[in-house]
Amino acid sequence: MEADRGKVRLRPPRNALDQRVVGWWRVQGTLFWITPVMVLALLGLLIPPARFWLLMPAVVFAVLGLVWVIAMPLWWFKVHRWEVTETAVYTRSGFFWQEWRVAPMSRIQTVDTLRGPLQQLFELATVTVTTASARGAVKIKGLDHELAASLAEQLTETTQATPGDAT
Repeated sequence: MEADRGKVRLRPPRNALDQRVVGWWRVQGTLFWITPVMVLALLGLLIPPARFWLLMPAVVFAVLGLVWVIAMPLWWFKVHRWEVTETAVYTRSGFFWQEWRVAPMSRIQTVDTLRGPLQQLFELATVTVTTASARGAVKIKGLDHELAASLAEQLTETTQATPGDAT
């Protein structure tokens, strides 16, 4: 077993995101879908000859948006996972096309946290782990803001203690 120590193995990450992420995703989805619905509805009310042709798509977008806002965040919550071990940061995201990312500790260059206005409202944060990978940073979105700060601190300490040149 000693020979396996330090090896990074591809496997599903174990940790779910904070449950408040579902509400955050729903608010984001609502803001996304409400824009075309409101524009079409307003134009439908202001342009009587085109009322049917503007209000009908507004209704279709509203129904599609409602289905999306209810279903997709629950689906994403079931799929999105993350984990940090002594050797790597693991993430899984997506819904139709699922992406698994593994960032070995020896490759980590920077660790950042981000809290946008909606994330602050939901007391959530995003941890971004930057590596030299051409695929870009590994992001863990939807963590409790205190857990995110603790995780960033832990990753910073671990990467400083991990041999390697982060390239």
